[in-house]
Amino acid sequence: MITSLAWKNVWRNKTRSLTVIAAVTVGVFAGVFAMAAINSSIVQRIDAAVNEELAHIQVNNKEFRSSSDIQNLIQDPATVISTLENTPGVTDITGRVIVRGIASTSAGSTGVEITGIDIQKEREMFTLSERLIPVTGSYFGSDTKLNSAFVGEKLAKELYIIRYILTSEAFQTLESKGVPAEVIEKLKPLEGERFTTEKKLTDVFTGLLSVKEIKDYGMNIKEAAWSYREGSRIILSFLDVNGHQTGAAFRICGIFRTNNDLFEAVSLFVPQDELRSMTGLEEGQYHRFIARLEEDDLTNKVTPVVREELPELEVMSWKEIQTDLAMVTDYINQIYAIFMVIILAALAFGIVNTMLMSVLERTRELGMLSAIGMNRRRVFMMIMLESVFLSIVGGFAGMAVSAVVIAITSRTGINLIKYAEGMEAFGYSANLYPTIGADFFIMLTVMIVITGILSAIYPARKALQLNPVEALRGE
Repeated sequence: MITSLAWKNVWRNKTRSLTVIAAVTVGVFAGVFAMAAINSSIVQRIDAAVNEELAHIQVNNKEFRSSSDIQNLIQDPATVISTLENTPGVTDITGRVIVRGIASTSAGSTGVEITGIDIQKEREMFTLSERLIPVTGSYFGSDTKLNSAFVGEKLAKELYIIRYILTSEAFQTLESKGVPAEVIEKLKPLEGERFTTEKKLTDVFTGLLSVKEIKDYGMNIKEAAWSYREGSRIILSFLDVNGHQTGAAFRICGIFRTNNDLFEAVSLFVPQDELRSMTGLEEGQYHRFIARLEEDDLTNKVTPVVREELPELEVMSWKEIQTDLAMVTDYINQIYAIFMVIILAALAFGIVNTMLMSVLERTRELGMLSAIGMNRRRVFMMIMLESVFLSIVGGFAGMAVSAVVIAITSRTGINLIKYAEGMEAFGYSANLYPTIGADFFIMLTVMIVITGILSAIYPARKALQLNPVEALRGE
């Protein structure tokens, strides 16, 4: 009876109740959707770290990471391979040869990490080959007399391999993307002019277009002007095993684009055999072994096992290499909980205010209920249930709206291209595909019920303080 009475009381003042429910719905939706967007960013970053950059586990000579000396090789690679192959949870293994050097073109030079890889094995273990920019070639697929190199877009820009030019094809591209004819006409004086950097191009067309035109079409202009001559050549210089300066010309077979500018700026991949022949390293010598696991959740379990089996080597998981990302990953549920507590605490004040007004307006009614025999415990429970019902209805409505919006945006994505430069500097994608686990909704449901209970305590106590005789005399 108390439950039925409490439910009817919620809807006695529909306008007030619906206002509170709408506030809870909007608050819950905002919190859930924000968490889903943040979660998608973190999930994408973890995916990139594991599938494009680091793998789950790395095994190095203990001195290699600090010194980068080519002589700091793994002394017994056969034992490492055997240990990893026999470790439960490990699915793939490959070795790498790594040297530090200088990449140069006629226009510039920069320091790089040159990684010699087993092309086929890396293609099976990583998704970096899928990040190839289509117009730049292939993933070690082209035949050339020169050595082949697979480089990042950021590195290609720093070496001025990528340039910007507004050709007739570029103007056609802009037209197909819906850029107005008057904007294209303003850009016509730049046709055929080459710009070595994106900034130089931006500086020039900024003087030709209005602020609104730059905001609406600036990114399209830069993408259309993006230019690269397939098969561009670079010179790589580094030290061999004897400490002698050496190097060779490499033909860029393809350029990859990730969401991590730092990784793109220093990473350069070449066939393992080519790098061995230039450095004097023998077949079977490696600086690093990398291993993939069946699933990411096994990382914390498998890494200590491998470390115990290989005490003379440095064994690190991706979480130990990317400590900031690992911290966020390990504490993400706590972060979600804190965020939602703040939102629900703010909403609780609205519920308290509503319930308090409801109690004060029903002074005579509550006095009558007490006079006819409803004990204090039942009055308390009735007020508590009214508050919980308001919270649950608003909370479930908010979660339902969130689920629908997340389902839609997880397919269409959220484009934050305007903030791409800043986000990609830290390795995060500017295209978000919101997603969140069912466990979050379970946790949120519990928090909503608790919010409803806590919000009702003060109004319920006020109801208990009413004197039945005085309440019946009131208007």
